Amino acid sequence: VQLQASGGGLVQAGGSLRLSCAASGRSFVIDRMAWHRQAPGKQRELVASISRGGITSYADSVKGRFTVSRDNAHNAMYLQMNNLKPEDTAVYYCLADSLLGPEYKYWGQGTLVTVSS
Repeated sequence: VQLQASGGGLVQAGGSLRLSCAASGRSFVIDRMAWHRQAPGKQRELVASISRGGITSYADSVKGRFTVSRDNAHNAMYLQMNNLKPEDTAVYYCLADSLLGPEYKYWGQGTLVTVSS
């Protein structure tokens, strides 16, 4: 499975961006998908996740501002980010868990989101 993240960029505080994650290869084994982010000098953290059936979960810091969704038919996941804040600046990565077991995890290459104040 290969994941390709896109949609990052530079935006002013209060603005919006929509990230996309496209899966290819053996995408039929994908189970839960998630967005993580890593800010400079900080550890990677979970931002949002979505199950194969569409159940979502969010970090407290993005609740009410970010919305994760997925299109199983097209092997894609999205992250709609509204009311962006400078502290949302990070490289955003998509992650896919596999139905084959927890030892199989697939990461995308990351897309940079920069929020200016």
